[in-house]
Amino acid sequence: MKKYTNRMVVFLAVTIGTIIGVFKGEEAKQKWVFKIRTKYDNRRLMAERRSVARKGGVLLDDIELAAFHNN
Repeated sequence: MKKYTNRMVVFLAVTIGTIIGVFKGEEAKQKWVFKIRTKYDNRRLMAERRSVARKGGVLLDDIELAAFHNN
């Protein structure tokens, strides 16, 4: 289900971004798509961190995640 949701968000962002690109230009499209994808990724990351904290796990910062885990 998560994979389907992620694909749907990306698809909608690109589709709506294309419409924005037609009216406001390619740079506006890229900014809008980046803003939407970043917002979605940040929300997903925060939800994962809350879930780990509730289960009693250790929260790692970005550097530790990059050094010790393959994502």
